[in-house]
Amino acid sequence: MASGSGRTLRRSRSNRVIAGVCGGLETFFGIDAIWFRIAFVIAAIPGGVPGILAYLVCWLIIPVEG
Repeated sequence: MASGSGRTLRRSRSNRVIAGVCGGLETFFGIDAIWFRIAFVIAAIPGGVPGILAYLVCWLIIPVEG
């Protein structure tokens, strides 16, 4: 991302189911949050570790908006 573009990745306070990760990704990428939710669920199906770990890492490293 180029500096000065005005976009920063933040977890959403308003569009959240668990921690706002998918809502923040929606705002950042302009793709509906349902697609990110589906991707995390699909990644969690083969044993749970990849999808859950990816979501937890995003939860820890992406700051909350505001």
